[in-house]
Amino acid sequence: MYPALAVLRAIENSDNVGAILWVGAADGIERELVERENIPFKGISAAGLHGVGLRKLPGNLIRLIHGFFQSAAIIRSFNPDVLFFTGGYVGFPVALAGLFRKKVIFIPDIEPALTLTALSKVADRITVVAEESRAYLPKRKNTVVTGYPTRPELTESTKAQAYAQFGLNSELPTVLVFGGSKGARSINEAILEMLPEITKTAQLIHVAGSGNWDEISAKIEALPESVRSRYHAFPYLHEEMGAAFRAADLIVSRAGASTIGEFPLFGVPAILIPYPHAWRYQRINAEYLVNTGAAVMIRDEDMRAELLPAVTALLTDAEKRGRMSAAMSAIARPDAARAIVDVLRNAGAKNEILNTEA
Repeated sequence: MYPALAVLRAIENSDNVGAILWVGAADGIERELVERENIPFKGISAAGLHGVGLRKLPGNLIRLIHGFFQSAAIIRSFNPDVLFFTGGYVGFPVALAGLFRKKVIFIPDIEPALTLTALSKVADRITVVAEESRAYLPKRKNTVVTGYPTRPELTESTKAQAYAQFGLNSELPTVLVFGGSKGARSINEAILEMLPEITKTAQLIHVAGSGNWDEISAKIEALPESVRSRYHAFPYLHEEMGAAFRAADLIVSRAGASTIGEFPLFGVPAILIPYPHAWRYQRINAEYLVNTGAAVMIRDEDMRAELLPAVTALLTDAEKRGRMSAAMSAIARPDAARAIVDVLRNAGAKNEILNTEA
């Protein structure tokens, strides 16, 4: 959802701004964040069909049908010039209801997920993060490489401000560990096991996720003070995430779409551990960054044996980190949001834009 917010911010900061409406799942987690940005929000019924068991399939199908009629009413009332899709199953009923409207999609991963693959066949414009994405799309002239849109406030902190914000020691290297908003249990468990060794020579910012934060908190309380003083754990970071990136000398994370857009802004080398159950999207994202020289990849099943040696090797090899940092920075496209706004306008977004996001 953050790429969509970045694009909408760029629209609001441009000339001749019209109306914007965000359509999301009625029971989704994005409503609070969207409304906090003062963007109008409409919720519809929506549910996935891919990979759903037979018990849930009929109910999910009924929800999508309801979502279609809700979407048709919203589109009829709002009358948008362009529908902007950034992923998720909410896109299906909205796209069907707006079949004869102009449609622009943004594909955040190197390989598009199922919904965006389907929408790409009817889209008027397709925006992608890198040239490598073209291999997964129809060979059409309407595909534009824009990069991954990021929020401008991400880069506002200086290194010194970031150290002060998290209470870090500027004499020590900093490792940022991030597994997503809900967390990555296998990464969290591996990091907690490694803490006594890593904190001998480095400090950590660990965004552990909200999914098992109570369990993580209990384990933190049992850590010796010598470890806890160099270990800074949080269930999630919102506005503070940019400062965490700025403070980091190395990132350990999954390989979701944001790795392609946010990590390059800060030029931070990464150790990527793709989520093994996310089809192959994360693996392909990780391979893209590995092939550019910006990251190394470890399989989730090999993490317990390989992660500590990999972290240690990079923290003690400043020359290699420098090469990886330069490679990561070379991917950055800080003007991606503005580029997507230009695509929207060229597609006919004169006044109203309806954004859909699951």
